[in-house]
Amino acid sequence: MIRMIIADSHPIFREGLRAVLADSHIAITGEASSGDEAVVRARELRPDVVLMDLRMSSGDGADTVARILDDRPETRVVVLTGSADDRDILGAISAGVAGYLLKETSVLELLSAISTVVEEARFSLRRWPRNSCPG
Repeated sequence: MIRMIIADSHPIFREGLRAVLADSHIAITGEASSGDEAVVRARELRPDVVLMDLRMSSGDGADTVARILDDRPETRVVVLTGSADDRDILGAISAGVAGYLLKETSVLELLSAISTVVEEARFSLRRWPRNSCPG
């Protein structure tokens, strides 16, 4: 069972993810609504994965990723966001994310990406919009 925290500023989004992942191989062990809270929850709960949006209050997403990984280098951070902006993507990659997905990603793609980063600790990029790629 993969232990995961969901970090997103929208409660309905967190609740929706919790509901669709309920019967999967992922146990949602906590939630956070801000970057600062995500850092604290990751430190306290020691998850395998933090699934987080880049656009939350209290700091930018890349800074939050870096802070989580400074405390918990063994935790994999996967970004699930609406931002396909090259600066956000490159900032997240530079901060050490294990995966970057857009919120248009299907549940099956999300499950696959989470499993991949836990099992293989490899970078997972999914669903690049047309005309957008890192670098």
